Parts: sequence; C-alpha cells; structure tokens
Amino acid sequence: MESEKFSVLISPEVISSDLVGFVYTASTSDGNISQPGYVYSGMSYILSGGTNGDSLLTGLTMPLLFTQTYNDIGFYSEFDGLMVQKDIVTNFLYSGNSTTNLNSVTLYNTSGDYTVSYLDFTTYTVDWGDGSPTQQLTTTSLTHTYLVNSGYTITLSGSNPWGVTVIQKPITIPLQSVTIPNPSGNIVFTPQQGNWANIPISYDYIYDLDSNNTVAYQVSSNWTTVPFAVQGYTKSRLQDLKRWGPVPYTIGYVFNKNGQVFGQVNSITNDVTGYTINNVDYYDLINGKTLYVINSSGLTPNDIIASAITKNEYLLDFVMAPEIQTDIYVERGKYSAFEALQRLGEVDNIGDMVSYGYGFFKINTT
Repeated sequence: MESEKFSVLISPEVISSDLVGFVYTASTSDGNISQPGYVYSGMSYILSGGTNGDSLLTGLTMPLLFTQTYNDIGFYSEFDGLMVQKDIVTNFLYSGNSTTNLNSVTLYNTSGDYTVSYLDFTTYTVDWGDGSPTQQLTTTSLTHTYLVNSGYTITLSGSNPWGVTVIQKPITIPLQSVTIPNPSGNIVFTPQQGNWANIPISYDYIYDLDSNNTVAYQVSSNWTTVPFAVQGYTKSRLQDLKRWGPVPYTIGYVFNKNGQVFGQVNSITNDVTGYTINNVDYYDLINGKTLYVINSSGLTPNDIIASAITKNEYLLDFVMAPEIQTDIYVERGKYSAFEALQRLGEVDNIGDMVSYGYGFFKINTT
C-alpha cells in the first residue's frame, strides 16, 4: 500500500480568528461617515496575539480523505484449520467441576508467555470480582471458591514495561450451562506513556451477529424450487465451440474440459445459431446480437459454502509488481510436410493468405 502525503494550507486568509475589527471613517460633503469592517492581520498576530503572548491558533480542524479500501489492509485466505486465540498478550479460560463444587472455579492462563519471548517480562494478576484480594498468577492455573451465589466478572491483568492489558469475562455462580454473550471477553489496554497515558481503551471482540454467520442466514428468503428463466443480451461465445476442419461447427458434438461437459452446438439456421456453454443457452441472432437464457431458483443454500477465512498479517503492505506482456509466442504444434498444401484449400484470395494463421504462409514480395 503506497503512502499518501497531504498538504494543508495555514495562512491568514483561511483562519477566522485572524480577522480584526475596525471602524472605517470617511469624510463627505454631508459630514463624516463611519462603517465597521474587518481586516486580516499577519501570522505574527495569530501566533502571539493572545493573552500574555499566547497563540490564537486554537480549535484548528483539518479534513482528511482516506481512499483505502479493504483490499489495502491485507490478504485473506481460506481457514487453514489452526485454531488460535485472538489476543495472546493477556487471555484466560475458566472451568469448574460440576460433580464436586459448583462454586469453585479454576482459571487457566492461556496468554502466549511460553511462545512469545517478550511476554516473559509480564506479571499477571487475577481479580475474582467478589471483593477478595487480587492474586498474582505465577503458574498456569489458579483456583478460587465463591461464597455467595451471584454474577461476577473475572479480570486478568498483564503488566509489562510497555503498558497494562486487562481482559474481563463474566461468570455466574453456581456454574451452569449458559450462553455467554461475549465469549472472547472485553479487552482493555492502558498505555503508560505518551499522550494517551493512563487512558483505557476497550474493545469487544465478538458481537451477537458474528455467531450467526451460517449459510441459513445468507440465502434469499424467497427462493423457489421451481426454476424461473433469466435472460438478457451478452457477447457471442460461439468461437469457444469451434473445431478444426472444413466444418467448424458440428451440431451435437460435445466439448469436454477437465473431465466435465463444457458445451455443444444445438442448432444452426439462417436466422439463429443455438448453443449451450456451462448450462447457459446462447442464441446468436442474425442482427449480430446474442441472447442468453438460464434457469434460476434464486440464492439457494446450494450456491453458498460456509468457510472461515484468516488474514495473513505478514502480507500487509506487500504489493506485486505489475506484469506487462509485450511478446506473444504462438505454438503451432507439429504438422506434416503436406499440411501447407492442405491449408491452401482454406484461403480464397491473397488477403486471406497474408492474414491466415498469424503468418502461417511465408509470402515473398518484390
């Protein structure tokens, strides 16, 4: 993705606070006439004309136009089957034992401190949300027993030299099989330095509709089992069914590609030529137009495949050099010594011979 540069003009004529009021007085035969007006001052007044030499350049807004689309933020591919959690800096899972104590909860630290080296500097603490003292998580798991049945929020905080990352997940005591509205939790990051120091930034990873990404939610609600015809005009594709020889188009001859039926010519008359390609019927009319007809049932479940995708972040900012093809080589294949004589039967004049087969015949001119 190529970076863009923006230039913003800041000068006296585009800054409203640069206007200074004055009274214009003129002498006439009837006396003096006064009229209030405004004049632009210099930039020195804007920068130091306020109280105690303060700048008047406040409240400045600059409009920015971003033209990037989703194509500029990375490349996506089908899901490779490797399941990983969204946040490896601070994350956890919790579980209980339904056969012993439904008020006992075990928290498992699933942060990437064993796979990401810089997380070795992180200190994890757990707040169970019931008023009990926070506990430092020095092992991979920690168990806590709640004394009162209620709803709580478990908070895991990860502190390192770069900032504090906090993730929270709700829990209901006693433990039971319930639908968690936000299974990935709420992530909160608090920077320790810079202009945003001590200002928490929160984000919910998943909202309700994300869990309903199924084929049933995407198909048309009015699709029908009885197909209806869809037709229109398009470009002719008859050349895709052309054969070598004196009869280029043979009615009923089936073309196959990759082991599947590609198409065939159905009828040839003086007014129309009918053929089928990939289950679409085409009709080349005598007026030069091509009509296509295809049966449709709407957007059905058979037209959609549910497949997860994953974004390859390592391809961010990668662009491919444009490929420009200027040389074209035509592979003529193998032919017999008498083929040139046989090809003469396919030309009617010198003009056809010159243009035949991209220079198949060598013509000497004097």
